[in-house]
Amino acid sequence: MVEPVAAPGPPLAEPISLVTLHFDPATWELGLSTNAVVVAVLAILLILLGWFVRRSWFGFAKQFEMDEAEIGVGSGKIKLKPNLTDRQVAYAIWVELSTRKIGLEIDLKDDVVSEIYDSWYQFFSVTRDLLKTVPVQRVSDPSTRKIVALSISILNEGLRPHLTIWQARFRHWFDRQMTNDKVADDPPQIVQQAFPAFDEMTRDLLAVNKRLIAYRRAMERLVNGD
Repeated sequence: MVEPVAAPGPPLAEPISLVTLHFDPATWELGLSTNAVVVAVLAILLILLGWFVRRSWFGFAKQFEMDEAEIGVGSGKIKLKPNLTDRQVAYAIWVELSTRKIGLEIDLKDDVVSEIYDSWYQFFSVTRDLLKTVPVQRVSDPSTRKIVALSISILNEGLRPHLTIWQARFRHWFDRQMTNDKVADDPPQIVQQAFPAFDEMTRDLLAVNKRLIAYRRAMERLVNGD
């Protein structure tokens, strides 16, 4: 019995080579040739990959804007295109603001003003030290320069005026009160309300707190690229 012969299938496609090696036995010469189409496709893919990485990580393609009035350092708007250094600085500041009372809403029924001042002072020191770590070659970048200048303004115009006027006066009065036997059993939240200028001090305290919360949110948006 004769076995049926299967019909021949379609010819197999030859593999696409990026580089082909040629050898001429007559002259013993070696040669290389490239597939122009494949090279062009790879070049386009590399360009697209580079664009995507730059857009995702460095934020070159998107402009960021902050309202100076919201954070109490002016009346205009700060426009910048953040780079990786800007995002790293913003992230460090955002963490500090998010983990200290300085960047969270103050509740004077539960919060102690002296502890708030401790948090503000620590933030002042940490932010100042953080700005010192920015590479000097990055400060020449317009965007980084604006971030550094904004952070310095927050310290000098947002925090320093209130601390200069109120911190020493309140601490001196409060420390004396806490050693008074008449209020020894009272919680500090109650004791602090007897400060002679409590309403005026806390009004300014809450105004600064509101601006610092806006600053924290601005840093968060900058980190996330919103």
